[in-house]
Amino acid sequence: MVAETRLHPADLILPAFVREGVTEPVPISAMPGVVQHTRDTLRKAAVEAVTAGVSGIMLFGVPEDAKKDAAGTAGTDPDGILQVAIRDVKAEVGDELVIMSDLCLDEYTDHGHCGVLAADGRVDNDATLERYAEMAQVQADAGVHVVGPSGMMDGQVGVIRDALDTIGKEDVSILAYTAKYSSAFYGPFREAVGSSLQGDRKTYQQDPANLRESLRELALDLEEGADMVMVKPAGPYLDVLAKVAESVDVPVAAYQISGEYAMVEAAAEKGWIDRDKAIFETLTGIRRAGAQMILTYWATEVAQKLGAAHSG
Repeated sequence: MVAETRLHPADLILPAFVREGVTEPVPISAMPGVVQHTRDTLRKAAVEAVTAGVSGIMLFGVPEDAKKDAAGTAGTDPDGILQVAIRDVKAEVGDELVIMSDLCLDEYTDHGHCGVLAADGRVDNDATLERYAEMAQVQADAGVHVVGPSGMMDGQVGVIRDALDTIGKEDVSILAYTAKYSSAFYGPFREAVGSSLQGDRKTYQQDPANLRESLRELALDLEEGADMVMVKPAGPYLDVLAKVAESVDVPVAAYQISGEYAMVEAAAEKGWIDRDKAIFETLTGIRRAGAQMILTYWATEVAQKLGAAHSG
């Protein structure tokens, strides 16, 4: 009766991976219970999420290795795996689920970086923005409701907003990855998306030591037209999340990332912690810190349990 913070199925967004050219779901070894979906199993996962009361799904495409190149061409191919997946989910559940898409080149480049590389091997910010504009347009044409630019390029939100408005897609929203930290907890995700990355992304992701820098990024994203903002990872950055949430009047999301998921699953498997209690405690903490939307790989499972608890 006196609980100050409550979890609700509609607070949750399910990140989902769809892999090109597979006939069976491919388990992700570092994320027990999570798979790279086939097109068919993705449709089923979307229906299951809707039935459980989850509000959104964030789609990540995993192309065949042979289709990766320096410019991430598969990311802007109207028939690329992510665009096909958007259309599949849209055909299956329509507007019952908010369909979100990862707007980034890292899954599609042979070097694994989030952008186009300059001659000296560094990511070329402005050349990358041109690619992001194209990505936004093909994803919008496929029927996505929300694009999630996760590459952390300077000016990306403004360029994407202009690109969407140019083709009459003013109603497609932008979920800005405002504070995306250079984290050790992304490890399992690299397997999930079949990343080709060598090295790291410290030159364009946030320094874990910095909070004020994230607030400057927040101001820029809002100025450029972000409809929603996100902090990623969630658990190690609850102070950042709380600061962002109290600073803005737009919806705030947090992404409970692969490493956060893997740690709980691994410790629970060892019998060291109570799995269900740990899952609910981490999500409640993220919600309490100010996230109105939480991207979590447990979204459907947690929504089902919340529903069962209420109906019981």
